[in-house]
Amino acid sequence: MELHASQPVAPLYDGTQDPQFQRPYVDIDEWRDLPVRHRYIHGGFEGTGTRFSFYYPPEEGYERRFFHFVSPVQGSENANQGNDGAIGFSVSSGAYFVESNMGGMSSDITLVYRASAAVAQYSRVKAAELYGPHRPYGYIYGGSGGGYKTISCIESKTGVWDGAVPFVIGTPMAMPYNFTVRVHAMRILKDKFPSIIDALEPGGSGDMYAGLNEEERQALEEVTRMGFPPKTWFAYNEIGEGALSVLSPAVFQSDPSYFEDFWTVPGYLGADPSSSASRVRLHYKTVITEVIRHEKQGDSDSDRSMMMGVDEAWKSLQGASGSMSAPTFRLESAPSGDLYIDGAYIVFTSGEAAGQKVPIGQINGDVVTIGSAFGFHESVQYLDKIKPGDEIMLDNSDYIALQTYHRHQVPTPDFYVWDQYLDKDGQPLYPQRPFLLGPAIAFGGAGSVQSGRFEGKMIVVETLMDESAFPWQADWYRTKVKEALGEKLDDRFRLWYIDHAIHADSYDTLDDLHIVSYLGALHQALRDLSAWVERGVAPPASTDYEIASGQVSVPPEAAQRKGIQPVVTLKANGGLRADVSVGEVVSFSANIELPPNTGKIVSAEWDFEGEGTYPIEGTFSRVNEDGSQVVIEASYAFSKPGTYFPVLRAASSREGNDKYTQVLNLCRVRVVVT
Repeated sequence: MELHASQPVAPLYDGTQDPQFQRPYVDIDEWRDLPVRHRYIHGGFEGTGTRFSFYYPPEEGYERRFFHFVSPVQGSENANQGNDGAIGFSVSSGAYFVESNMGGMSSDITLVYRASAAVAQYSRVKAAELYGPHRPYGYIYGGSGGGYKTISCIESKTGVWDGAVPFVIGTPMAMPYNFTVRVHAMRILKDKFPSIIDALEPGGSGDMYAGLNEEERQALEEVTRMGFPPKTWFAYNEIGEGALSVLSPAVFQSDPSYFEDFWTVPGYLGADPSSSASRVRLHYKTVITEVIRHEKQGDSDSDRSMMMGVDEAWKSLQGASGSMSAPTFRLESAPSGDLYIDGAYIVFTSGEAAGQKVPIGQINGDVVTIGSAFGFHESVQYLDKIKPGDEIMLDNSDYIALQTYHRHQVPTPDFYVWDQYLDKDGQPLYPQRPFLLGPAIAFGGAGSVQSGRFEGKMIVVETLMDESAFPWQADWYRTKVKEALGEKLDDRFRLWYIDHAIHADSYDTLDDLHIVSYLGALHQALRDLSAWVERGVAPPASTDYEIASGQVSVPPEAAQRKGIQPVVTLKANGGLRADVSVGEVVSFSANIELPPNTGKIVSAEWDFEGEGTYPIEGTFSRVNEDGSQVVIEASYAFSKPGTYFPVLRAASSREGNDKYTQVLNLCRVRVVVT
């Protein structure tokens, strides 16, 4: 195989200087056919918990590069085994695929980048053995928590990676605040989301504040100014509390007095007896009169229903209880009415389980069931010790207190969405806690805090409807990179925003009628990054955008928006809304346009009646010379009255119909049929 003789030799992370990574070993080396033909090599480093998996393509398809995936949490080197979207994409791109457990579940957080670097370096050793002497180019990528870790790796100055693609990234002030402000809004607005969503849908009023009382308006304005994208409320039932249950122990451990101050000290929401926090507080003492233990029935649907949500903690519960599943408790008395039990716990105040707590699942009359929550496994051993006569407290106090923790954590001015919590003199409106938790959580997850100073080149992929890593947070990181690179920013950095996409990195979205997968854009970013590094081919320009009051907005025209995503503009009978009668034909017209030099439109598909299956292929009525702009027209008549939201979804590609790099977008209109 011919190799590039002129490849630059970058300084490598020298594992021989680190006693933890001097003795690599391989325990599996075999050819596999799924998801594509590849040579699988698994191993680790002797005397450590570090493990790795390498997936090498056949020699004839290898182009001297690797893609290194970093998962949100360390612990598995096989997170993508069998994943065509990761392994298949890498092999189709002439790359081998690398993943590791980042040292395993270790208290030494620096292993995130040290173990990752050692694994990447050793992958090159094996590549040289398989394909002949050379130094493969290396590109690391990861999203969400893996985005923090990816940035930590590329900023660690090991010289191992030539570039990085962090995606759906947060800032050092993202956790837990993105989730606290979101859950606060969800508690207050729980009955108003249908009207908010309708206002934001095409053909709606556009006024999402209409019909809200003062408290509701303030909550919606607060979460919006913090950066939550309002159009994402369509999924309020699905997104829930996100990672808050995983992050809340950090607040309990670092700032335990907050949960008392919240209810007692002026300036905190809970100290106001007229606040909604006080009104929905559940702080109810009672006594268990009967412990109802259920015979385990295996994995039947009824058994799963009784368990009310299975997670890893619940699996631990099953193991602790032997042949029994979770008990339920009959109570001497129970609260009634419209109870807020999200995040509520059963706190045992007497008996052998005194001091322990378990999450509440449901309260049905005088019976309370157990739910699931992060860290629940630490308490399950006490469930068998609970007896009639044990006193308990049903309590949601801590969860309510968490929901406004962000108000008491005002950071430095570069985190500009916190300006809403300052008075005209720049002083905090609310009491401030003595310790700023966000950067500590970020460091604890990645081993460093983003600085913007990295080696190589980088493309950041961020989504405009991200419910967990708010869109403005990628701009925050861009400003850090700008501070480091100055006028050379465009020589080494891109930021691409993807519209109509949320946080999850999956081909299967939770609602194909509102959102698209961004994986095609992510894969294109990896290919563009490799071309940028290896051949000097500059990728498409960064997305043009503006930020106001925490919200990122992009131009409506593709040429002005830039980035790599097609822009779809759809109209029904010439507008965003059409009012018609049953059987009346509706005329749909759409324009699909790509930013310059980003490929061509390869497909479009219609879903008129909300099936989510896009059963009708779109027909291009006009196409420009290079295929970057098309016009599509269609007619459709609805046979039943109702409100419909027809959708046109389009795909573009740089390389024809390559399945891995199709970049998607969609547009919706409203049709009211009477």
